Amino acid sequence: MKIRFLSTTVAMLLALSLFGCASVGRQGRRSDIQKINELSTQVDELTRASQILEQRLQQELNDKAVKLKMMEKGLVITFVADILFDSGKSKLRSEAYAGLDKVSRVLLEDVADLKVGIEGYTDNEPIRASGWKSNWELSAARSLAVLHYLQDEKGLEGSRLSCIGYGEYQPVADNATREGRQSNRRVEIVIMPKVSKVKDAGTP
Repeated sequence: MKIRFLSTTVAMLLALSLFGCASVGRQGRRSDIQKINELSTQVDELTRASQILEQRLQQELNDKAVKLKMMEKGLVITFVADILFDSGKSKLRSEAYAGLDKVSRVLLEDVADLKVGIEGYTDNEPIRASGWKSNWELSAARSLAVLHYLQDEKGLEGSRLSCIGYGEYQPVADNATREGRQSNRRVEIVIMPKVSKVKDAGTP
């Protein structure tokens, strides 16, 4: 229910944003309305995808190994990194495949026209004996490992995929606690809407 509410909120905010951009010139231009309708369709598409993922990832969601959230950047599927990787490693664990396979099926069947970003994050613990120069390299390598699995093993087109490593610099919890550090060690798969800002021809 929360996912559906958030998606509606995002749709309203984006629609209002588009209307605001268009109001400088002539309101109600056909192209503006068309873009807003396209955006609304994409939000509906993401909402349906979130509902399907809620069903398929029910066990993972119950175990708190995965989270789903509609955000400004799109539909975010967050995997706790400890489920995907051993400590300090970037090789996917065999236990990771089941959850990633469920996500890849939705990416291939339900949102096949949308791009997908993979984002890696770590806690703030310094690298000691794992061989990485810093958490930057570890987070980037982990996001790249997920990307390669989706492309090489599950058949997603490379043109749809991108990856980035944020290291320790975008925590979602307090690194002072063990639970907080575990939450910060994560990989996010982001299904991104195709948002194009409305520009009025008479606007500088």
